[in-house]
Amino acid sequence: MKFIKRLVYAVQMGWRHRQQLREIYQQTQARQLYQLSPEYLKQRGIQVLVLDFDGVLAAHGDILPTRECQTWLQHCVETFGASQIFILSNKPLPLRMAYFATDFAGVRCIAGVRKKPYPDGLQQIMTLTECLPQQILLADDRLLTGILAGCIAQVQVSYITRPYVQLRNRPLQESFFMALRVSERFLIQLL
Repeated sequence: MKFIKRLVYAVQMGWRHRQQLREIYQQTQARQLYQLSPEYLKQRGIQVLVLDFDGVLAAHGDILPTRECQTWLQHCVETFGASQIFILSNKPLPLRMAYFATDFAGVRCIAGVRKKPYPDGLQQIMTLTECLPQQILLADDRLLTGILAGCIAQVQVSYITRPYVQLRNRPLQESFFMALRVSERFLIQLL
């Protein structure tokens, strides 16, 4: 039942924010996360980074971020401070949260909120940081979940167009998400 409610909500909000989603898709800001310069983001007034995990920091189901994302995250911690970086995943796995608690102490994982596209996690981050929406950047690889949540919460977004994928290790799961991404892009262009 929760899935159906979330799907209906995504359709309604996707329709409401269709123009903004189309513009985000056409402007494609980052192919991969590590291509975003922390210094550039800071200069643009970004004070808080919110990162999806699956596809953005690593392939679906992986526990650890890729090496380049780990290096990038360390650079972000130096630039923004660990307390200004959040992981907002629809799959907040305990092993992932433990990794961040030990290897990136201070980076917070948001759990216990409704899944994206609901903006609950972003609203919680705004409350925790006392930052304005325009001072927050969400990086996500899904238009109708994370990017839509960012549109609803009115935060800055960066659409990751080249998500991490491991077809060899998880062919069915990765194929499913690849098909979802293609479907989302197609729908956004039609709306």
